[in-house]
Amino acid sequence: MTRSEAFDVIVIGAGVVGASAALALARDGRRVALIEAHEPAPWDADAADLRVFAFAPDNAALLQSLDVWPAVLAARTQAYRQMRVWDAAAGGELAFNADQLGRECLGWIVENALLVDRLWQALGREANVRRYCPDRLAELDNHDDRVRVTLSSGVRLSAALAVAADGAASRVREQLGIACAVHDYQQRALVAYVRTALPHQDTAWQRFLPSGPLAFLPCRHDVLPGSAPGHVSSIVWTLPESEAQRLAALDPADFCRELSRGFAARLGDVLDVSQRATFPLRRQLARDYVAGRVLLAGDAAHAVHPLAGQGVNLGLRDVAALRAVLARAGARDLGAAHRLAQYQRQRRSENTLAAYSFDAINRVFSNDALVPTLMRGPLLGLAGRIAPLRQWLAGVASGG
Repeated sequence: MTRSEAFDVIVIGAGVVGASAALALARDGRRVALIEAHEPAPWDADAADLRVFAFAPDNAALLQSLDVWPAVLAARTQAYRQMRVWDAAAGGELAFNADQLGRECLGWIVENALLVDRLWQALGREANVRRYCPDRLAELDNHDDRVRVTLSSGVRLSAALAVAADGAASRVREQLGIACAVHDYQQRALVAYVRTALPHQDTAWQRFLPSGPLAFLPCRHDVLPGSAPGHVSSIVWTLPESEAQRLAALDPADFCRELSRGFAARLGDVLDVSQRATFPLRRQLARDYVAGRVLLAGDAAHAVHPLAGQGVNLGLRDVAALRAVLARAGARDLGAAHRLAQYQRQRRSENTLAAYSFDAINRVFSNDALVPTLMRGPLLGLAGRIAPLRQWLAGVASGG
């Protein structure tokens, strides 16, 4: 019989959320086992990751507390100080900036691969983390007193608590029998880097089209070779599935022309584009975040529409909430039912509200029906003129 190795917490999945959870709990003195099927490839500055995040200040503070954020900033990030949102069909515009919040910036655009790489490096230096990689979960036994798992390698682990951060297709969630409410938007997000004739002005731009929102997020110029500083953006274009596939297949010159029209040439002509990728969009909300001594975090618990760029931010707020709940536990049982219930109440409420809010915005602005079209422009203009509402929206956009 293989002896079971004992830990305080087992974290399953080492993406941004899982790696942050493992590192945060280890820094708080917990002994953590981290299970990941594939060791992440080292970040390559010459091969920019198409998947980027609009990273909020509260989550930058979380990574600062883990001594990871300075290494991210030193590599490649782009701060944005302003956001401008307008509707193609009805006019009206909403604009706000960091000065309204008394901040240096609203947030940062950061590549997923860079975040994972810097977190993985920090984990390698953390004595309280044991990494099981490459390895996979084979069995999970959710007992009253401990969680016991068996890995594909035959290694057996036990802990007072397990955190499932293994993504939207979570195998742990499936094994626990936790159902999900799923809504397929019948849309795809098309992502790429583009070079524009005019500078991005350290601004995150979003135009609502009848087919879906189109976002231009300011990026460092070196993600697209040969570009001048201030002229490169990451685009996230929400489209019906067939239209996304059509645009993804266009030659670069034709794609740039269509993108320039879709964005009303707000930054002048689109002059160049990187490789493109598309991915399907779904809203997915787990019915429960806790089963016995196992809890869900990140995409395993909630996947939302990308129009507000808040997916990873919500996941890292799961980590911050879990960290706070377990800090109050001290030396007592980390997996006690009342403790995990606190986490579930807090995070399920916030994540569900966020998911349906993004859904409502997408429904109202991403259609050409007469009544919503007539309402949209005045709504944006009104929001821009009412100071408390404008301040609140600016705070939401920047994680405040």
